[in-house]
Amino acid sequence: MSQTGSAELNWRKSTRCESQHCVEVAQVGGGAAVRDSVDPEQSLLFGTGAWQAFVHGLRNA
Repeated sequence: MSQTGSAELNWRKSTRCESQHCVEVAQVGGGAAVRDSVDPEQSLLFGTGAWQAFVHGLRNA
């Protein structure tokens, strides 16, 4: 996991987000960049393995 500032990525919010305070995700290779919609200047970059494990955990929760 590392920090990145990636304004040029295709960011998307969850359809369940009902406020201005949402998490946004952008695909980066096989991994993902994640940022807070309130502070979009900073984001975290997750590698392929870490992102796949996270998504797998969500689907099996």
